[in-house]
Amino acid sequence: MDREELPFNRAQRSWVYRAAKNVDSTVAFGSTDNMNAAGRVLFVNCAFPTLWQDAVPPTPVTIGADCKQPYTTDSIINISGMSYGAISKPAVLALSAGAKAARCWMNTGEGGLSPYHLEGGADIVFQIGTAKNGVRDIDGNLDDTKLTEIAAHPQVKMFEIKMSQGAKPGKGGILPGEKVTAEIAAIRGIPVGKDALSPNRHVDITSFDNLIDMVNHIRNVTGKPTGFKMVIGAPIQLDELFSAIRKRGLDSAPDFITIDGAEGGTGAAPMALIDSVGMSIGESLPMAVDKLKQYGLRDRVIVIAAGKLITPAAVAWALCIGADFITSARGFMFSLGCIQALQCNKNTCPTGITTHDSKLQRGLHPPTKAIRVASYVGNMVKEVGIIAHSCGVKTPRSLTRSHARIVIGDGNSKGMDELYPEPEIMNEYAHRD
Repeated sequence: MDREELPFNRAQRSWVYRAAKNVDSTVAFGSTDNMNAAGRVLFVNCAFPTLWQDAVPPTPVTIGADCKQPYTTDSIINISGMSYGAISKPAVLALSAGAKAARCWMNTGEGGLSPYHLEGGADIVFQIGTAKNGVRDIDGNLDDTKLTEIAAHPQVKMFEIKMSQGAKPGKGGILPGEKVTAEIAAIRGIPVGKDALSPNRHVDITSFDNLIDMVNHIRNVTGKPTGFKMVIGAPIQLDELFSAIRKRGLDSAPDFITIDGAEGGTGAAPMALIDSVGMSIGESLPMAVDKLKQYGLRDRVIVIAAGKLITPAAVAWALCIGADFITSARGFMFSLGCIQALQCNKNTCPTGITTHDSKLQRGLHPPTKAIRVASYVGNMVKEVGIIAHSCGVKTPRSLTRSHARIVIGDGNSKGMDELYPEPEIMNEYAHRD
C-alpha cells in the first residue's frame, strides 16, 4: 500500500520524485494516510489564511555571529552529510551544482573535501568525523595545517564535528574496501582498497568538556562557525553539556547543534543499531530546543534537525518545534533518482548514486540531476510556505508550536504547545550575560 513501505513509503518517494522533476504534485480523491493514527501531526489552519501577495520569502539566519567569518543564509532545507566514497563522483557533482542553484548548503560527510564538492560552487559544511578524514595527520590526529587549508576555501562556510549519526550511534563510518579508490584514499588520507572503519567515537573527546574544547579550537583555527552533530540518548546528556557551557560562559558555546534522530539513514550500519539505538527526532528535537531555552542558550545556539525529514509536512513540523534549519540526505538521494534498492553498502547501486562502477553511473548525468536537486529544494520551500500560509503566517520561520497538533489516540489531538509548553529559563541564568 502507498503508506506501508519502509524505510520510505511510496507516497513519500512519489512526492520527492514529482518535486524534483518539477511536475504537478497535487493528488486526487483524498489522503491515503491514516488521519487518526497516534503521533500524526495536523497543522492548525487559520480562518483567514495569508494571501499570496502578503507572503514573504524565508527569512535569513546568521550562524556564528561572533565568528570572524559568520555565515548568513535563508535556506530551510539543506544537504546532509554524504561523503565522496559513500556516494559517487557524478552524485557529488550533481548535488553541489544543484545546491548552488538552490542557494542551500551541502555537507561533505566524513570523507573529506573533494574537488567535486567545490566544482559545483555550493556553500560547503565540512564535517569532521571520528577518523578526521581530510584533516588528519598520519596517526589520525587533527592536523591544524590541513584544517587551515580547508578553511581557506571561501566556499567552506562552517565546520561540523560528527559525534554520532542517527542510523548508528556508537559506531563510526564504514566504507567497504571496494569503494576506497586511489583518489578517495588520497582525499581521506587512508590506504587504498582497505575497509575504512572510523573509530566509534573521537579518541580525543572523552567528555563534554573535551567536546567544547574541540569546538573552540576548530573555531579559533578556522575563524568560521563550528558546531557538532549528535544523536541524543537521554535528557541528562543535554543537561551535562549545557551545564558545562554555562560554567565556561556563552562564548564557549557551539555555533550550532545538529540533532539527528534514530530514523537517520546511512549506507552501511549494523541492523541492531539501525533498529534499536538512539532517540527519535520526534522526541529529541523538542527536548533539545527546550533544554537550550532552560539554560539560556537558545539565542546563542542554532538548531539543525535531521532524520527522515523529506516532505513539506515533516519540515514544517520541525520548524514548528523550533528548528532553524533542516538537513536531509536520503531526500536528496531520491531527487537524484534513488529507487530505494537498499544496496548503498555495496558497489552495485543500480542508479549510480552509491557506486564507483562507471557502467552503473551512466544514467546519472550531473547537469540534468542538478536541476532536479534545485527543483526539489524550490518545491519544498514552496509547499512548506503553503502550510505556513494556511496557518496564517507570512513565512515558514514564523511557524510555532501553536500551529500544530498531534493525534494522541482515538482520533483526538492535542496542541503541540500543550504537549511541549514553553520552558522557563532557570533562575540562575535568567539575568546573566
